Amino acid sequence: MNSDMLLAAAEALPRSRADVPAAPAAVLVGYGAVDELARFATDPRWAVHVPGHPDEVRRAIQGAVRRGDRAYVHVSGDSNAEPRGVSEGFELVREGLDGVVAAVGATLDPVLRATSSLDLTVLYAATVRPFDQVGLRTAVLAADHADVVLVEPGQPGLSARHVAETLVHVPHRLLPLGGADGLDEAVLARAVRDFLR
Repeated sequence: MNSDMLLAAAEALPRSRADVPAAPAAVLVGYGAVDELARFATDPRWAVHVPGHPDEVRRAIQGAVRRGDRAYVHVSGDSNAEPRGVSEGFELVREGLDGVVAAVGATLDPVLRATSSLDLTVLYAATVRPFDQVGLRTAVLAADHADVVLVEPGQPGLSARHVAETLVHVPHRLLPLGGADGLDEAVLARAVRDFLR
């Protein structure tokens, strides 16, 4: 377990009323609470952040407070080795032609290792709501195959409905994967290879 993620959340929360803007934010932080993640992900009134690195945790909380957002920040016990620059939407991490893997939060590093020998586009998101339809559609249309692997912390398929809505006019296949307690890279690699056959 990586306590740096939780420490980053504690450091980023406002210390006093003076640190809160005129339009106060509603920022909730859940640590490993996959049921809460699923609950907030279905409520369109909330932004949902799933940062994969302590720097991303700080950025998500401070940005939500500054903007006065209603935001749920899901902090897991796992962390990627390096922070990514994306704050909202999908960030292109690697280009490929055989399909698209969308990795959310701390699933990125295991996804990159598990798919290193495959010709796949890898997208990364630290924010899952609002869902980046344009980023996903662009990546899928640039690939030779409209095969999408969605890897999220928590229950598999948290964003599957959003993927289906995004690609409603694009014949595609979807493999939703998840893991509340981390991902076994060998299992992940085998699942992706089997799906792409």
